[in-house]
Amino acid sequence: MSDFSPETRKFNDIFEYHEGELYRKNGQFAGKAGTLHHTGYIQVKVKQKNYRAHRIIFAMHHGYMPECIDHIDGNPMNNKIENLRESTNQQNQRNTGLCKRNKSGIKNVVFNRNKWKVYMRVNKRMTCLGSFDNPELAELVAIEARNKYHKEFVNHG
Repeated sequence: MSDFSPETRKFNDIFEYHEGELYRKNGQFAGKAGTLHHTGYIQVKVKQKNYRAHRIIFAMHHGYMPECIDHIDGNPMNNKIENLRESTNQQNQRNTGLCKRNKSGIKNVVFNRNKWKVYMRVNKRMTCLGSFDNPELAELVAIEARNKYHKEFVNHG
């Protein structure tokens, strides 16, 4: 623990971790820590500063707080350490489900001008990967492309 940052040591002094939950060790607020924020994340206040619980948990276990942390299963309330991994913002965005505004029902597929088109961000640029007559073929192309480009951060929606 000597390699841990002062901030991380502070978290370890204040909290205990158990099965994805934070518990304050002592004081008038001893017990389970955090409140559900409207974003779907658990939020915890430490010395008048708000933190997301998954960030504290990651820091407590790894000794640092990375720029971005991904929930492997996509569930922002599952803060078990085995469900958290360091990521870039781009990788984190890849591990998202089907957008609520999606009208085709298939991730990365839109219906436009009587064709099913597959769009995906490749090397930071939005790219059309093809136009197809049926949604099943478009979906297969989208799945294959996500597997190729998103690797371990793949999420098929």
